[in-house]
Amino acid sequence: MFLPGYKDLVKPRWIAAIEVFKLSGQMPVTELAGHLGVSYMAAKQYCEDLRKRGYLERSRAPRREVGRPEVFYRLAPKADQLFPQAGVGFSLELLEHLQTLFGESAPERLIYQYFQHQQERWQPRLTKARSLVEKATLLAGLREQAGCFGRCKFDATKGFRIEEYHHPLAAVFAKYPRAVGMELRMLEALLGTRVTRREIAGGPHGPSRVDYEVATLGTP
Repeated sequence: MFLPGYKDLVKPRWIAAIEVFKLSGQMPVTELAGHLGVSYMAAKQYCEDLRKRGYLERSRAPRREVGRPEVFYRLAPKADQLFPQAGVGFSLELLEHLQTLFGESAPERLIYQYFQHQQERWQPRLTKARSLVEKATLLAGLREQAGCFGRCKFDATKGFRIEEYHHPLAAVFAKYPRAVGMELRMLEALLGTRVTRREIAGGPHGPSRVDYEVATLGTP
């Protein structure tokens, strides 16, 4: 089963092809065409479209009879992200069990360790930056890889900031508010300067977001 929303955004034949490969494994184009009820050329085009996007891998196997090697396709590791994984609900349940087993402060201690480890992983990447602007931009990219969705922005009145419109730990922050401060201290340690976090409410002029304003880059 695909993550909710994917089926509304991508081509139905691509979805059908990925589901067939998920259920059946590697197969040639001729076999896939039979499963989908389409021509050989149409099935091959679906496979090539998905391969170019990194969701399928292609291989060749010698034919038993005379002729060219037969082309096979199978799902690439990237395709795993299209299917549901253990997410926020699982994480919150684990934190609740941790609290039951080890006491009231156990979940926050674990969250603190998470941000400490994240800081240790990211710090070497940021040391390559030649300026604070470059460092903040690199940090925004690392956060995007971790599941955040946002952009870097600079203007004369508000200076440099990272605007984020989605955070994968939003539900964790709602249940454990002190985790917000833990993350903020991690960001300040990575950038080596003060960072101000502002929650911007959504409305008719735009969606809700969180701004991270970098102090020494023109912010008040």
